[in-house]
Amino acid sequence: MRVLFDQGTPVPLRRHLAFHVVATVFEKGWSTLQNGELLSTAEYEGFEVLVTTDQSLKYQQNLKNRQIAVVVLMTTSWPRIERAVNRVVAALNSVKPGGYMEVEF
Repeated sequence: MRVLFDQGTPVPLRRHLAFHVVATVFEKGWSTLQNGELLSTAEYEGFEVLVTTDQSLKYQQNLKNRQIAVVVLMTTSWPRIERAVNRVVAALNSVKPGGYMEVEF
């Protein structure tokens, strides 16, 4: 699965996603794109999931007709995420195209 990390998503999470192809918004040169444009660009480029810490995304964007799934980490704290990394992996493995999932820590 092709996964895109939004700004704020802890990059060390990448090493726990060995069965996925992971890129970051920064690496792609998309740091200046706003949410709607970012989602459209990511979909066009073939990304299947956006991992973000932007908890307001669901209020700012209509995700209904999107093909890209969104997984929201409810913290930016890497130590907290690392202790429960299995929840993130489970979310990535179970989210459906166009789906939305929040991961609590």
